[in-house]
Formats: sequence, structure tokens, C-alpha cells
Amino acid sequence: MPLTMVVEDDPAIAEVVSYQLKKAGHEVTVAHDGAEALKLARETPFDLLVLDLMLPSMSGIDVLRVLRRESEVPVVVLSARDADADQVMALELGADDYVTKPFSMRQLLARIAAVMRRSAPVPIATPQDLDRYALVIDETRHEVRKRGELITLPPKVFEVLRFLARNQNRVCSRHEVLDAVWGYSYEGQTRTLDVHVHWLRQRIEDDPANPKFVQTVRQYGYRFQSQVDGEQAIFVAAEVVPAPPVSRDLITRGSREFVRN
Repeated sequence: MPLTMVVEDDPAIAEVVSYQLKKAGHEVTVAHDGAEALKLARETPFDLLVLDLMLPSMSGIDVLRVLRRESEVPVVVLSARDADADQVMALELGADDYVTKPFSMRQLLARIAAVMRRSAPVPIATPQDLDRYALVIDETRHEVRKRGELITLPPKVFEVLRFLARNQNRVCSRHEVLDAVWGYSYEGQTRTLDVHVHWLRQRIEDDPANPKFVQTVRQYGYRFQSQVDGEQAIFVAAEVVPAPPVSRDLITRGSREFVRN
């Protein structure tokens, strides 16, 4: 049973989200301000946080910033702040998803389930017993195999894939990948990365126009999805790398309506 903390200062919304999460099989703890949330997160190994941004005592952004220095717990932001800048900031600080209010309870539950799937520990394999994987990224040999067939990648394209695979199931910003692959002194535009990702997809995806493994996160960056449609990719590390780490909706009404069908 996933242990989930809902961080929300609006009691009605906290009650609705908690109720539905419990129905979906979660054990739920509620925090009503940022300082309380951070204290609880340090005391308890939660499996997921649902985090509002506009909180008393300590903002959700500050909670996320501190939390990411201490923990890899998955975080879904749930906020009335719908500006692109707010969403990009939260994602850059390490949020796994961002849902804006007003919101569909069904959509929130679906996104939480998707984050939980992506955040499940994925083994970092040794070179043995790799035949069952659709895609093998072997850092020790500096090679990629697709269903056993060796795929030749240009050096920078391999570096892009290696960085994304090392951060599998996590959203990486374009600037983050550029810094890792080209270095902080690189002054090129993010279009360079997009071109390299295009080349990468041409070689490793069955349908490059509808990629399974290297997914675009609109207006932000990319995510390497390690398991899609029953097929799994594996990253063979040169050294040990920790794995990253309802019948109907309830409606809350008041001065503001934040949950809708």
C-alpha cells in the first residue's frame, strides 16, 4: 500500500483528494502547511507527495527545493498557479508532474498512478542475462543493442542516450542535458539537442514519429521511459548507479470550485 502525503492548506480539497487516494489503495497523511510537510517527510519514508504551492509558513516551491536535496520521493504538484513559468520552475526543481486547479479527480489519480509506475525501482543490470530486454544501453562497452542487434550511434548521440538512461523515468530539462553532454561552456541553442534526439529516435525506436523510450515533455525536455507496452530497456552501468529512486468524482464547491467531473 503506497504511503502518500497530501500537502494542502484548503481543508475541503485535502479531504477530497485524501478520500479518493484512500479508495485507490493509498495510506494517506495530510499536512496543511509547508513546514509541517517538510518535518513529516524527514520523519517518514513516503512513497509519494501531492504538493500545493501556495502554502502558509513555507511555500510549496521552498518545500520542493529543500526536499530534492534530501530525497528522491516522487512529487505531484497540485496548484492553482497555472502560468508556464510556475510549471517549469517546479519541474526544474524536481517535481514529477504538475496538475493545475481546477482539476479532474480522475485525471489526478491517473497521473499519480503514472508517476508511481515511472518511479518504481528499475534494476541496473550486469552484462549477463540481457536477452529479454528490447533495448540494452551498455556503458561498459559503449554500445546499444535493439532486440540483440548492435546499433551504431555517433558519440554525442550515445552521450545523450547515456545521460537520459542514467536518469531513467525522470524528466530532464533541455538545459540539463546540454550541460551534461556538451558542458557548461556550450553556448549553442537547444535546437542542437532536439536534432540529436531526432537522430537517436531514428535508430532505436520502432516508430520514430511515435517514440516509446525517448519521450518529449512539451516545453521542457525529455524522459527516457524504461518500460513501455510490455517492452523494457536496461542500462548496464560501468559503475553502480542507484535506481531513481472511483465510480464518480467528488466535487468541492465554495467560493472557488477546484475539483470537477
